[in-house]
Amino acid sequence: MRVVGFHQPGEPEVLEVIDLPDPSPSEGEVRIRVHAASVNPTDTSLRSGKSIGSSDEEPGVHVPGMDAAGVLEEIGDGVETDLSVGDHVMAIVTPSGTHGAYSEHIVVPIESVALAPRGFNHVQAATLPMNGLTARLALDTLALEAGSVLAVTGAAGTMGGYAIQLAKKDGLTVVADAKEDDEERVAGLGADLVLRRGDEFPRLLQEQYPDGVNGVIDGALMLEKIVPAVRDGGTIITVRGHDEPAERDITFKPIWVADYSRAPGKLDALRQHAEDGTVTLQVADTFPKDQAPEAHRRQEAGGVRGRLVLEF
Repeated sequence: MRVVGFHQPGEPEVLEVIDLPDPSPSEGEVRIRVHAASVNPTDTSLRSGKSIGSSDEEPGVHVPGMDAAGVLEEIGDGVETDLSVGDHVMAIVTPSGTHGAYSEHIVVPIESVALAPRGFNHVQAATLPMNGLTARLALDTLALEAGSVLAVTGAAGTMGGYAIQLAKKDGLTVVADAKEDDEERVAGLGADLVLRRGDEFPRLLQEQYPDGVNGVIDGALMLEKIVPAVRDGGTIITVRGHDEPAERDITFKPIWVADYSRAPGKLDALRQHAEDGTVTLQVADTFPKDQAPEAHRRQEAGGVRGRLVLEF
């Protein structure tokens, strides 16, 4: 099979198409013929060597990618599932060595797979698992009661958008940040109030909620800057591991989507939300697999709205 990977971390040009043996599912696993894999910031961090597990000293091929969509082609021994060979499916992948979603074939635990949303193609389905599960995990970790006020930073991004839409489904009041060019987009996702993104966002948030919001999903990495806008005892969800103590018993709580990598009920619920329109699947652009370096350059340049997707 052909994969997109690298031997040593570096600039986007280190990505290349590499031939590897086809994988076979072990007990409890299934094999998917991947047709689409989305490009995420976690992928560019792995490729550049910034994330754990991508050291210059590690030999061999490294294959990025956490989102796969395609056709179920083989079911391993010991798998209990309602899925059938030939089904269109989506999966979340936790990359390790040659195991990553940028592959023509991928083997994953059955718990990491769900039917793809009906009415959507492979490219669209590939934008949902990792970012959708991250947003779901953030909300589940906060565990806010209906009617609570949630602030979402980085709201124009894919994870931020899913967080807004799922939070509204949960009955929360959502205040989101956006640049001027993104205000209409973020409001369209369902945010109750959209305030200007940047260092002034916490002050603007305090003006609207003097006692502070109940919680924050901090996709924009505002970290300590957002603390003054959170009420005593509130929680700020972080996506890059930040967990330093804060004042007024406010907690920074890092989340790792790998904690939901075997949560089939959560993934299937996202499928249902896509089908009923609760969440919207947005593709920024597609690239053939041999143009993966260009896709990574686009991702790292910033300003991408929706997901870039590699086709296999």
